[in-house]
Amino acid sequence: MAGVAAAALAAGMAQAEDGAEVAAKFGALESVRQISLSTDGTKIAFIAPQDDGGARLMVADLAGDGVPKAILAQRPGPETLRSCSWVLATRLVCRNSVVYDYGGLLLPISRLFVLDSDGNNVKRLSAGTGSDTVGAVSLTGGSVIDWSVPGKPGHVLLTRFFVPQQAAQVGIKRDVSGFGVEDVDVTSLQRFTLERPVAEADEYISDGQGTVRIMAVAPRDAGGESRGQISYSFRMPGSREWKSLSRVTMNAAGRFEGFRPAAIDPARNLAYGFQSVNGAKALYTMALDGTGKQDLVLAREGVDVDELITIGRNQRVVGASYATDRRLVEFFDPALKKLGAGLAKALPGQPSITFIDSSDDGKLLMLASSDVDPGMFYRYDPATHQLAPLLPMRAQLQGVAMGEMKSVTYPAADGTMIPAYLTLPPGSSGKNLPAIVMPHGGPSSRDEWGFDWLVQFFAVRGYAVLQPNFRGSSGYGSDWYQRNGFQSWRTAIGDVNDAGRWLQAQGIAAKGKLAIVGWSYGGYAALQSSVLDPDLFKAIVAVAPVTDLQRLRTESSRLGRTFIGEGSQVVTDGSPALNASRIKAPVLLFHGDRDINVDIGHSREMEDRLRAAGTAVTLVTFPGLDHQLVSSTARTRLLADSDAFLRKALGL
Repeated sequence: MAGVAAAALAAGMAQAEDGAEVAAKFGALESVRQISLSTDGTKIAFIAPQDDGGARLMVADLAGDGVPKAILAQRPGPETLRSCSWVLATRLVCRNSVVYDYGGLLLPISRLFVLDSDGNNVKRLSAGTGSDTVGAVSLTGGSVIDWSVPGKPGHVLLTRFFVPQQAAQVGIKRDVSGFGVEDVDVTSLQRFTLERPVAEADEYISDGQGTVRIMAVAPRDAGGESRGQISYSFRMPGSREWKSLSRVTMNAAGRFEGFRPAAIDPARNLAYGFQSVNGAKALYTMALDGTGKQDLVLAREGVDVDELITIGRNQRVVGASYATDRRLVEFFDPALKKLGAGLAKALPGQPSITFIDSSDDGKLLMLASSDVDPGMFYRYDPATHQLAPLLPMRAQLQGVAMGEMKSVTYPAADGTMIPAYLTLPPGSSGKNLPAIVMPHGGPSSRDEWGFDWLVQFFAVRGYAVLQPNFRGSSGYGSDWYQRNGFQSWRTAIGDVNDAGRWLQAQGIAAKGKLAIVGWSYGGYAALQSSVLDPDLFKAIVAVAPVTDLQRLRTESSRLGRTFIGEGSQVVTDGSPALNASRIKAPVLLFHGDRDINVDIGHSREMEDRLRAAGTAVTLVTFPGLDHQLVSSTARTRLLADSDAFLRKALGL
């Protein structure tokens, strides 16, 4: 027994000694934020985020030495380089975003720019809103809805929000406003209006061949807020006349009802879209010939088919996917189906295969990843059947042993079986461990099988981690979703607490060693869990949490307020800040002060109320960071501080 105790003590000391190193490895940002394959398949471009802000745009010539070279450097600051994609073999379109402080109101603003593959000839692509703008500012610089216009190499179709402008010569306001589409040459920057602006237009869908076929209009009330309805119109081939296609409405729970188009197949003259069948989202097609004929393409009982898979500059539809215990892909393209299955078997660890991009001649860019592997990018050449490794997703974690993520179920108090994922420390017996329940964000979301840097950090540090897909999660149909995780908070949080009780009953969680950790809605759930059962969890970590539903309603749009709900049973009883006196466990809060998803005021209010109630609480703020805390320094501190906090609170 003495030998066992000595070994356990030595292991504990080793964990304490390497905790900072492990936190630094898992807190480091991914090596690749976004990646794309050139139109001729000879180059890749990827965004490499830097540890303390900023990023570098890298290009590797795969036909040459293959060594990535920086062609653009973004200095640390408020701007974030989000994506870069090829429109020509030598030219890229990139998106940049910034959170702008407009007199205390934080606004997300994005703009597009173009540059050559050697970093030269950088120009703004988004239309300007200069000094002649009247009373409006466009927050978005538009989105590319078609990367290939037949007969016009280097042209794209770009959405644009037209704002009223003052005619410079005569000083008269031009009545030009709304959402439209432009045809833009990415080299000369010449542009002409393809779709005149429509006041309440919300979306356009092109056919991948330079023709806009679908328009969405979202009516607004007198205050300019959406009414929760979207009307879709379409055009017959060769026609400019809009005809009614479908209408969708957001219900009180926050789910859209009706056929919602997502992509077009021009060869078959139909639209792919989603709508519910037996309470679950399914994939349908609808003919674009005026008949309104619909055909069911893919449905799964009790599971939402929620992702359409497209590839290439023409955004060709090649499949759809849904998540059960793992995400499954149904390929409509026989060649990709065969290739994906073959690669998954051939590569080590039988990883999940994600096709990311393709060149005009059929070369494929893909990611192979799993629960214990953040992933490796590959290029596949179907002509030579050559699979070439390119880059790891997270270079810092190569060779680190991680915990396997297993699908489990556990009973809720009413007997309902709740799906979840259990990750144990590498090499663990799975018994008598410090344990963490980690509810997901959203609440209109769910956890899925795959690599998770937060989960794996705690597993490597010796914790068992259980991620419940509680009722209120998306992906399981409307019955499971109920009235979302806010309006149905008692059920959702009850399921979260039952996850902790299951860990104890199974002997996975050691007595008195149970904690809860969550981010965003997960942070809300972590705090509200102790409002329902103050004695269950012995420590609470909440990152960017919602804490006051009335505050959230005040900060939200009309649809947001409907989604959150109203009445004291939701707004008052469901707010952890308003019930702080019930929380006994020590609390550690993290929040960025430029968070536009959940204002930092939620954490500050929670801190004040917990302190007034005599509960131990610490709030760590990250200046200049948003909801995702995209900083290696911030994430490393989050991990290290959380680990130290939990070890102290749980007596480890």
